[in-house]
Amino acid sequence: MTMSMREIPAGRFKAQCLQLMDEVQATREPIVVTKRGKAVAKVVPAEPEKKDDLLGSWAGKIKIIGDIVSPVFDEDEWDCLK
Repeated sequence: MTMSMREIPAGRFKAQCLQLMDEVQATREPIVVTKRGKAVAKVVPAEPEKKDDLLGSWAGKIKIIGDIVSPVFDEDEWDCLK
C-alpha cells in the first residue's frame, strides 16, 4: 500500500516556504509543488552528510616520504631497552 505524496500549490509554497521545509525535515516526507495542477518541483529531505572514514580519508591529500614502518631511533639508542 503506497501513500500519495502531499501536494501544495506554488503560491502557498512561496508564502510558507520556510515552514514547509522545516516540516519536510522533521517528518522526512516529501512535498510536491504544483503549478496549475501539474507537478513542477519536489521538496525532499536532505540526506545526512557522510563523514569520511578514518581509513583512506587522507588519500590524495598527503605524500609519504621515507620509511613510516621502522622505528625513528635505533633500538641501541633507547636506554630503557638496555
